[in-house]
Amino acid sequence: MRLRNIPGAREEIAACPYVVQDEEMARIRGHWAERFGNDHPVRIEIGMGKGRFLSQLAMENPEINYVGIEMYSSVLLRALQKRQDLEESGIHLDNLLFLRMDAKDITDIFAPGEVDRIYLNFSDPWPKDRHAKRRLPGRAFLACYSRILSPGGTVEFKTDNRDLFEYAVEEARTAGWIIKGCTRDLHRDPVMRRGNVMTEYEEKFSAMGNPICKYIIRPLH
Repeated sequence: MRLRNIPGAREEIAACPYVVQDEEMARIRGHWAERFGNDHPVRIEIGMGKGRFLSQLAMENPEINYVGIEMYSSVLLRALQKRQDLEESGIHLDNLLFLRMDAKDITDIFAPGEVDRIYLNFSDPWPKDRHAKRRLPGRAFLACYSRILSPGGTVEFKTDNRDLFEYAVEEARTAGWIIKGCTRDLHRDPVMRRGNVMTEYEEKFSAMGNPICKYIIRPLH
């Protein structure tokens, strides 16, 4: 269940230096290297939840820039609080920024070739057919991802929802993407699990005995 309507969440987000604010979003497309102050690769997580996954990656890979995207203010606030706790403990993540936005507008924020990798972790399955267009691994979103990925850039998707995963694999194939890696039991796959960073949901669902599915795909370009 998503957290919503935490009083003051929007105000805290608007005052946070780790968040790219609305006025800056209007001009940041094509200028992420300037925003980070370096030309390191940019990797993004869409629907980042409380931010543990991306924070861990940022700590482990200071040579890579990360952007966490979340559309719900109260969820984003939890990620900001996690980042603040790390800062107070002496861990400074200058390579991690956040956006509060809807993923459908992603091509307005990132220019062609500006993103090196996209992470989709335990995305909302939107099970009703009429909501299919909202599914993040669907072909409409894949078309957007292909526009912002650099040559050789990839999308990595993890979920415990087998129906959503089979849908995602079929969508990728239909859209002509190359499947570089695919498993329906990540934690038992010696190749795909190498270097795996677990999300909050992944830890919860795997503890319940749910196999975790994952693919790595890239567009033809």
